[in-house]
Amino acid sequence: MREGHAALTRYLENAGALPLRDYVPLVEGTLVERVGRASCRGHLTRSEPDDDINYTVLALVLLEEQGLELRTADVARAWLRFLPAGMTFTAERAAYRILLERGHPFFAQGGEPGFDLAECSDNEWNDWIGAQIRADLYGWVCPGRPELAADLARRDAALSHRGDGVHGPAFVAALGALLPDATSLEHAVESALAEVPAESGAAAAIQLGRARAGDPEGADRIREHYTDLSPVHTLNNLALVVWALLTHPEDYGAAIGDVVAAGLDTDCNGATVGGLWGLHKSQIPESWTAPWCGRVAVTLAGMGELQLDELVERTVGVAEKIARLA
Repeated sequence: MREGHAALTRYLENAGALPLRDYVPLVEGTLVERVGRASCRGHLTRSEPDDDINYTVLALVLLEEQGLELRTADVARAWLRFLPAGMTFTAERAAYRILLERGHPFFAQGGEPGFDLAECSDNEWNDWIGAQIRADLYGWVCPGRPELAADLARRDAALSHRGDGVHGPAFVAALGALLPDATSLEHAVESALAEVPAESGAAAAIQLGRARAGDPEGADRIREHYTDLSPVHTLNNLALVVWALLTHPEDYGAAIGDVVAAGLDTDCNGATVGGLWGLHKSQIPESWTAPWCGRVAVTLAGMGELQLDELVERTVGVAEKIARLA
């Protein structure tokens, strides 16, 4: 964990990008040049494919098709229909393997699983961050309904995760549902805690993030607190998300920049913080959105590249449908 953060810090220092307040610049001759050039400042022409955005689009498709009747089995079926196995990792890949071994092809074609789906979440990574990055859209489409948002996120998360691996997504979804009408980020965080068991590790991580808000060394203290956890665990990353949001409630670039520069699961945390901040303020600076040119790339079967305006319209449509039904 320390080595990864140190390498990131060196890169950003060499790029002259600390404190980070914009997209990461390209440094020639580095690994980033070989694998991440298209996502760097000055080279970005669209939102490049990533597992995070895959799952957000999948959640949209699921709610368009299933609405409030969404079941964990529907999530599993959607993975088999749309999600390339090569774009799954840790808990998701373990769950996917079981789906392929036990439930495909009959299950994928509309039948029932034929086995207990709880087997899919019986894996060594079921409290890592994977389900937390799948939770965002459930909050977006349930404004003012944190309980419903958290419940939808749990149904999705249960396919591959358990315990804190489910509590983290429930909190993120509930927070997203609360933020559009919240008087403050702090108040929304306090309210979203109601969707997390008080004695859970997730609740403690959220409280740690709150306690370190405004502390310039807050990210260091959070990483030190969770030294024994994987850099892609739910708890350490959840604490960073809360810390960054509450530290920079008025500065989008600083909130994203600081949580990315903090290390751990940088792409996931940057996306979660950015989405939540935008729900609260409703106006993300154009300098952050213009480089995409309205283009969102995914690696889902039959989709390829999508238009941002269309995704927004579809998301609003689902939110309106849920408001009528809930």
